[in-house]
Amino acid sequence: MFEALIGFAVLIGVSLLGVPLAFATLLVGLIGFAYYRGLESSLFMASQQVAELIANPNLVVVPIFILMGELVRRAGITDELYELGQHMMGRFKGGLAMATVIASGAFSTVCGSSIATAATMTKVALPPMRRLGYKDSLSAGTVAAGGTLGILIPPSVPMVIYCIFAQEDIGKMWMAGIVPGLLMMTLFILTIIIMVKVKPDLAASADIKELEVKPGSLMRARSFLVLFAIVLGGIYLGVFTPTEAASVGAFGAFLFSLHRGKMRTLTEYREVIGASAGISASIFAVASCALVFSQFVNISGLPFELVDLMDQWGLTGIELVIAISILCVFLGMVFEVIGILVLIIPIFLPSLAAQGIDLIWFGVIVIILVELGLVTPPLGINVFTVKAAQPDIRLKEVFMGVTPFVMAMIVTAMLILYFPSIAMGLPNLMR
Repeated sequence: MFEALIGFAVLIGVSLLGVPLAFATLLVGLIGFAYYRGLESSLFMASQQVAELIANPNLVVVPIFILMGELVRRAGITDELYELGQHMMGRFKGGLAMATVIASGAFSTVCGSSIATAATMTKVALPPMRRLGYKDSLSAGTVAAGGTLGILIPPSVPMVIYCIFAQEDIGKMWMAGIVPGLLMMTLFILTIIIMVKVKPDLAASADIKELEVKPGSLMRARSFLVLFAIVLGGIYLGVFTPTEAASVGAFGAFLFSLHRGKMRTLTEYREVIGASAGISASIFAVASCALVFSQFVNISGLPFELVDLMDQWGLTGIELVIAISILCVFLGMVFEVIGILVLIIPIFLPSLAAQGIDLIWFGVIVIILVELGLVTPPLGINVFTVKAAQPDIRLKEVFMGVTPFVMAMIVTAMLILYFPSIAMGLPNLMR
């Protein structure tokens, strides 16, 4: 156990020095395993773990959904989704900020990536909000927070990785994220209402006549959302497996792009496939290298000693979940989402199983709390993404603007913690 704790300390230190998480976990895992079994066994174990992960058929869904996201971005659907949100909420004070939340949630069904959602919505939503006099703290904070919906509302790549390690059903996990995702969107909108009520100068009035909605854009956005309703509805009704649903979604996105005059040249195919392959390779690298580190942690006996500690301390299942959740919040300030999931699940899985914790319900809570790390110092990847996409915005303004949304995320997690049916209602009704 002591050796594993040293390994964690070294891993955090190396990561803070700027070493990519995949290389850091691989290096520490190899050295740690070699300490127990020798270098030759360590190298054999590492190659076996990487090969088994890459050959896992459940992971096929990851590159297919990433391809779907790239096809949709190529089609330029984001503007239509934003205009749909603007059409729904533009009559209210702070309506464009609310529209940004709605568009971010809708765009999350496209890409399943928080960073991509934040980067895209920065380009789409910030210019009109600035033009109408919105303060940067509200506009940038809304974009950064809205991006966190990318890994909660399905299809979510981190949820897939979580299910691989926790050995849970991907379709049920995705269904479990729908209602919490809608709940968090609602709380974000309520947060905006409260913010503009307390500080009216944060947002413009409800008059947005100068922001004209392009003819046909609302119909295109609605028709595109029908595709994702078919995909998720097919999973819920048992018509599709997640992999089949991914294929249907990717093919539908391709037809949508083709209809809009995209994907007509070899260069476009090369760019879309290349971007999808690069993102997929990055995810697989982090997951497979983290597996090597997890084997070192397992051989050290840390997971099983944690089970004994839980018994000695007399922690209940809820207390254990709360303790792990607090750890996830702190890890989220240092590591990215997938890295956290593949590190903590193998370690705490025996303890969670011993307490009879529902791993799908637990996974939803963990996903929400890991999202906090995307908008909180020192890392705050979504905050820095907004800053990179709009360099003239001060980081201080973004962090100040995102703070109220952090409170909304915590409230969401607490509601799911004490009312599990919020997350488990749909999965329990699945065929």
